[in-house]
Amino acid sequence: MPRIGHHVERAIFDLRRGVPVVLQDADTATLIQPLEGLQAARLEELQPEAALVVSRHRLAVLGASADAHQAEALRLPLSSCGPLDLARLERLAFGSQPEPRVATLAQPADAGERGALALMRRALLIPAALTVKLSGEARDVAQARIDSGEWLSVEAEAAIGCFDSAAGMLTRVSDARIPLADAPESRFILFREPDGLREHVAVVIGHRRDWPSAVPLRLHSACLTGDLFGSLRCDCGEQLRNAVADIESLGGGVLLYLAQEGRGIGLANKLRAYTLQDGGLDTVDADQVLGFGDDERHYRAAVDMLGALEIQRIQMLTNNPQKIVALEAGGIEVVERQALYGQLNDHNRRYLSAKAERSGHLLDDVLHADTSRSSACK
Repeated sequence: MPRIGHHVERAIFDLRRGVPVVLQDADTATLIQPLEGLQAARLEELQPEAALVVSRHRLAVLGASADAHQAEALRLPLSSCGPLDLARLERLAFGSQPEPRVATLAQPADAGERGALALMRRALLIPAALTVKLSGEARDVAQARIDSGEWLSVEAEAAIGCFDSAAGMLTRVSDARIPLADAPESRFILFREPDGLREHVAVVIGHRRDWPSAVPLRLHSACLTGDLFGSLRCDCGEQLRNAVADIESLGGGVLLYLAQEGRGIGLANKLRAYTLQDGGLDTVDADQVLGFGDDERHYRAAVDMLGALEIQRIQMLTNNPQKIVALEAGGIEVVERQALYGQLNDHNRRYLSAKAERSGHLLDDVLHADTSRSSACK
């Protein structure tokens, strides 16, 4: 019998293709349909019995009271939402305009619905889904599709725990020597998660025999726009290159390049968030409009990679205290922290300020230095 995690991994790929999945919980079967890629005809088919499942972050944007969005997931019965076409459904799920009346209809999500939301996040889709409770003939039809292999059935609890299913299961795939401009003695080691969707790279700089006893380490989340294209909306590319140079100057160490684009929401959602920021929102509020928290990253893969590299004690290059907390929770000893900055500019100032003020990043030095320079020029 396939392991439970394998079913979750298959479900992630089905959902990314727009194929529904059935979540089973005791005597309840829940059909989940991703919102991304949903066709109008499919909405019409599902609408009479469907509910829209959204995150507590999204419900807060819709105008729900604080008490209503304590749970991680909530459901909005579509039958109670009034006239509903695909455009309005998308506005409910990730539009920037709140609908307070609809928010009052929210109900607590059950296990199947919580599992639906977890799978959407894991699949890097908008964290919203249509769900239908299957019974009678509808359940028989669904079971026939499951039996034929057209649809997949997954245990609801396995779906809820999908972010934990990859822990300890990274596969070391390949490695090669890659000389870098600032670190000519470097080796790239690629690790793959069991769902096959995410691949992470350990950049091993210098020779292990020359490393300090507390290994210099940078956890760097992938940023296509900043790292590769030099986007001015963030400081990621400069941080990446500065980290390589700093690790080299410290005698060598490791940079873990993690597939966690957009603080874990994926490139598609990051671009959606950028569009919302152009409308006036900061980076935290933009992510919340889409249904995400201010940081969706997990660092279990980083802990597993350090274990594979037999690294236990580190000095960490970061401005983010949460990275230190995450590694220490995974059993890594963080001996000290070193700041790591990029350049402040007119395009990334609001982004960096929001990270400092709302997410606790330690950026006072770079932000204050900019203020001091501006004052001195007056």
